[in-house]
Amino acid sequence: MALQCGIVGLPNVGKSTLFNCLSNAKAQAANFPFCTIEPNVGVITVPDQRLVRLAEIDHPKRVVPTTIEIVDIAGLVKGASKGEGLGNKFLGNIRNTNAIIHVLRCFDNGNITHVDGTIDPVRDKGIIDTELQLKDLETVENRLGKIQKQAAVGGDKNAKRQVELLQQYKSVLEQGKSARTVELDKEDRKLLADLSLLTDKPVLYVCNVDEASAAAGNAYTEAVRAAIAEEKAEMLVIAAATEADIAELEEYEERQMFLEEIGLKESGVARLIKSAYRLLDLETFFTTGADETRAWTYSKGMKAPQTAGVIHTDFEKGFIRAEVIKYDDYVSLGSEKACRDAGKIGIEGKEYVVQDGDIMHFLFNV
Repeated sequence: MALQCGIVGLPNVGKSTLFNCLSNAKAQAANFPFCTIEPNVGVITVPDQRLVRLAEIDHPKRVVPTTIEIVDIAGLVKGASKGEGLGNKFLGNIRNTNAIIHVLRCFDNGNITHVDGTIDPVRDKGIIDTELQLKDLETVENRLGKIQKQAAVGGDKNAKRQVELLQQYKSVLEQGKSARTVELDKEDRKLLADLSLLTDKPVLYVCNVDEASAAAGNAYTEAVRAAIAEEKAEMLVIAAATEADIAELEEYEERQMFLEEIGLKESGVARLIKSAYRLLDLETFFTTGADETRAWTYSKGMKAPQTAGVIHTDFEKGFIRAEVIKYDDYVSLGSEKACRDAGKIGIEGKEYVVQDGDIMHFLFNV
């Protein structure tokens, strides 16, 4: 399931530092592999203690975590929507991602020049928002021009509904708001699924701070928090330069001591990866046994046959039923046999909505 989060921001806000921290994540925790599939795309393991616990119980030959892709996108400048700088490439790369990690500079450092001369993360956020909104407005107006003719000539109900929805988007974008503020039901979203508006993508704001602000934040992060209060967005405070220093430490104990000294229980990189996973609306189910303990990624809300298809398409085509053990039951009882003896294995059919943490065994016939 190759879903991507794109890291965006103005130049010199810490995007690449953060991306490089992710590339060094293996130094921060066990089973944190990273590989580069393009110069700016990394495949990163999602940390999950449940997988570790299941492996401790079953002692499998192999442990396979789940992953997400993170894309480091070129820095944006004013006028990107009109092609300034690497504007067209930047916006095209964002369009290809499923969610946005928006990095904002929330630290003072005279040695690192800001493109606008002063530090103001709320202003910086506004610059990128405006560029993305302008590009979306162009996309919406282009689609409106085509679909209005179709709605007028053919009397197509779907075309008429698309016109109404596009006009909603146009109105919001013209007010300087993002497309994600328009609330649509699933059917309406299907009608415009191919529109791929930049500001309709879910967003996570990452405030890049200095080490002293890593735990509690600072005035800049509070300003960002206030600015995004009405948005459907999560915010993280991370000291990217400090995370880079932590990654250089070889011993786990040293890294934990460093984190404790700055008031953190968990590294910012681990928190970011988990947040990105949630941002993509992903959850995890498990398969486990003597040969392999494995985490599988699926989209929240999927039913049993579709999640079976994540393992193999034949599993979905020939789905009969699923045997489901809840994670807490497996851990407390200590084995599949114990769960079976205790009547803790649920037999579920095609309508079962898989829950995060379920341990699954699929029965199928092809």
